[in-house]
Amino acid sequence: MTVNEFDVLLARKDVIADDVVRLTFHHPDGDELPRWEPGAHVDLMLGNLVRQYSLCGDPGDRSVLEVAVLRERDGRGGSAFVHDGLRTGDLVRIGGPRNHFPLVPAESYLFIAGGIGITPIVPMIAAADASRADWQLVYGGRARSSMAFHEELSQKYGDRVSVLPQDETGLLDLESLFDEAYEDTAVYCCGPEPLLLAAERAVPEWLSLHVERFAAKENSGERTEFEVELARSGMTLTVPAEQSILDTVEGAGVPVLSSCQGGICGTCETPVLDGVPDHRDSVLSEQEQAANDTMMICVSRACGERLVLDL
Repeated sequence: MTVNEFDVLLARKDVIADDVVRLTFHHPDGDELPRWEPGAHVDLMLGNLVRQYSLCGDPGDRSVLEVAVLRERDGRGGSAFVHDGLRTGDLVRIGGPRNHFPLVPAESYLFIAGGIGITPIVPMIAAADASRADWQLVYGGRARSSMAFHEELSQKYGDRVSVLPQDETGLLDLESLFDEAYEDTAVYCCGPEPLLLAAERAVPEWLSLHVERFAAKENSGERTEFEVELARSGMTLTVPAEQSILDTVEGAGVPVLSSCQGGICGTCETPVLDGVPDHRDSVLSEQEQAANDTMMICVSRACGERLVLDL
């Protein structure tokens, strides 16, 4: 258990789109819940599973935490547990909040959401609107009935919101969107991997692109053996080619917080004291990776023969 973990009460469970439920959590004793900023997510401890979900409520309302969960038909059991197993009145253990998708200050924003990727975007839009920044939301999905929050966003913000279901309008035209964006616009994109890859390919250099992934990027890089020195534990370990740093460290009896084991949640982020990491995560920005002062040890490896970690 960590200081970041606490119990919450599931106060409401509402169907808000096809295969999407919104969970509203309260503190069991009515206390205030932790502060968070747009882009943050929490870990839900679901039996023996841990899953990450973006917070989609109002950061200013500390009486509740809200997440929206899509039933993943080919998932690993987490979303099915949420949809079929959780009941109003249940106590749920939560970890976090943590934020690896923060909203940077900007005069202009372009928000691009695909499907359930709308969840972290909802509080970002509210923050951008409150700051009187210029912003636009382009929201795609399979069908209108599957797109959570589209009605309330359209009603509240009018023509700043473009709802473009694929069965009505086809795939999002990202190149046209980017061509029409103001210079130095901050672009926030969240959704399925094909959308994120398309955005990364199409974005011009004058726009700042920020993405959040719900699934790990494919890692096909070479895997070789190397050493890790654990500075605080006084141990030097060999990481085999077929094993992660995380598994090696835990196998040596050194406890490390971890969750997704796919480089997308940021739970296992570890300071690097020496050596150059081979970053294979989907959390750190290019600038953060280039700094080489932290790494996700569940997927990332070493560029050389040795790393020194603050473990």
